[in-house]
Amino acid sequence: MLIPSLNLSRVFYFGSIHLRSSRMDIHAAPGHFKLWNQLELHEFQDKFVIKSVESPDQAFSIGRSHGNIDPLNSDTCSGSPSKISVIYGVAGTIRLLAGTYVLVITSRKEVGTYLGFPLFCVMSMKFLYCNEALRLSTSQEKKDEAYFTTLLKIVESTPGLYYSYETDITLNLQRRFKLTEGWMTKPIWKQADPRFVWNKNILEELIENKLDSFQAAQLKLKNSPATITLISRRCTRRLGTRMWRRGANLEGDTANFIETEQLLEFEGLMSSFLQVRGSIPLLWEQIVDLSYKPRLRIINHEQTSKVVAHHFHDLLQRYGDTSAVDLTDKHGDEGQLSAAFAAEMEKLPNVRYVSFDFHQCCGNSNFDNLQILYHQISDDFEKQGYFLIDGEGKILEEQKGVIRSNCIDCLDRTNVSQNFLARISLNSQMQRIGLLSSTECISMFTEDYETFKTLWVEHGDEISLEYSGTHALKRDLVRYGKQTMAGLIKDGMSAISRYYLNNFQDGVRQDAIDLISGHYTVRSNSASPFQLNGFESMLYLPVASALLIGGLTVTSVTINQAGRNAQHLILSVMWAGLTAGMVAVDFFMVTVLSKTNQEIFLWTALFIERLIVLSR
Repeated sequence: MLIPSLNLSRVFYFGSIHLRSSRMDIHAAPGHFKLWNQLELHEFQDKFVIKSVESPDQAFSIGRSHGNIDPLNSDTCSGSPSKISVIYGVAGTIRLLAGTYVLVITSRKEVGTYLGFPLFCVMSMKFLYCNEALRLSTSQEKKDEAYFTTLLKIVESTPGLYYSYETDITLNLQRRFKLTEGWMTKPIWKQADPRFVWNKNILEELIENKLDSFQAAQLKLKNSPATITLISRRCTRRLGTRMWRRGANLEGDTANFIETEQLLEFEGLMSSFLQVRGSIPLLWEQIVDLSYKPRLRIINHEQTSKVVAHHFHDLLQRYGDTSAVDLTDKHGDEGQLSAAFAAEMEKLPNVRYVSFDFHQCCGNSNFDNLQILYHQISDDFEKQGYFLIDGEGKILEEQKGVIRSNCIDCLDRTNVSQNFLARISLNSQMQRIGLLSSTECISMFTEDYETFKTLWVEHGDEISLEYSGTHALKRDLVRYGKQTMAGLIKDGMSAISRYYLNNFQDGVRQDAIDLISGHYTVRSNSASPFQLNGFESMLYLPVASALLIGGLTVTSVTINQAGRNAQHLILSVMWAGLTAGMVAVDFFMVTVLSKTNQEIFLWTALFIERLIVLSR
């Protein structure tokens, strides 16, 4: 998910809109800047013009021959545009070999509110090419540019990008509330936590905020309406796909690091509970090699201890007391990685490390076996608490620490465990504010409990789709407290999808992520980055690929109906078997047949990605 949006008046300093509040208000940021929420894109022969619908004098132009961006005045715009379309924000610019590209939001969807402000999800984006006068000199440059522009197509289809025109959504409630009023009067893009800003690299001074997941629902406990919201913020410092980004870098930033906030609103009271997840903060990798489960490799490095120490020092500074819950297996490759993690944690006396073999303790038996884990961390968990403020902005409770959870992917086992802890915290919050008595819990209210579990299932799916490309596994443990037959089949299909994506699509997605996040910078007059990496020798079979994902899609659809009658269950099994056969055929084709055209490969990858999204 990401959050790009721009206010023309703020971007080019044509003026600003200040909506000032006389006091600190939890629903209205003092001095917050309202951004234009609807723009027009005028396409002229020599330029693109972007202007506010509400205030047409607030506009700028982008030259189509050179890519220059300038404020618009009467001397720079003449004639009639060939096309006018509505856009909803400018996410940034990026320079490739052939010049500048501008990323704009072409459609959006309002998905709810955050602290009273509308929140939007990006539904589609488009890159505008702005250097038509520039010509590439060599055939290799043309090939490289073709690959870069294909990566931009992948960026255009990036799912899960959220933004707000009126408030910063990168800051959790406690941090937001404790910032000085002077800080909160700054423009939104200056307030934002840079860790969670997706488009920071491509347009830093114009960016908004980044979320990875957003769900909200109404509870009706005892006819007392309350709102519960789940927000997850993905750190951009080590972005990547599942097998292609593991562990930590030398600065201590980890893959798939996510801050999750559970908000509860009731009669003016607001409470917030934070948890974080992230890959095991060691230097390790898992090389994709067409095997179903590639071997884990721990990288022996003299800086390993410093990497771990730096990672947890950052958590202690940001969140306070930190407890690390390691959910990995204690045997095989996972066991070796877990043992190495435990050894490093012994060197950090100010962080508690808890090893909990999720598969051994919970297996497929019962979600409630997580009570074993809770008994180990309950004292720390209760001391850490949650954040609570009343309608006047008075702080009633503060969260003094955080639980950091991880498994190998920080997806499935982690999501089940975080859901369990979030439910315990929610019960405490509801009892504290009077929604529940001291002997009651949310699980006693069937409808509201189902709503709560559904939020966490969808939350897990959003995060999993970002990192692995599929729905989360173990969804049944969250929803039902045990594994069902339909859930097992679904998990099997998601596992096959992950295998396929890891080997045949995620490498290209990783290139797109590195390009847009600035981990790779395009430079002209330099050696091609693709001459030595097998760029032109990719092996792929587009038809088999489409059939494979099609099989997974149909299987997923029939599984959704499997619980209703036997016919759908039989169809599910049939499609599962057929899809497994396609995997075998695809594996043979990829490893034996001759190379295929690169462009077909890349466009097929895009097609597959859309099929997976549609199968949700």
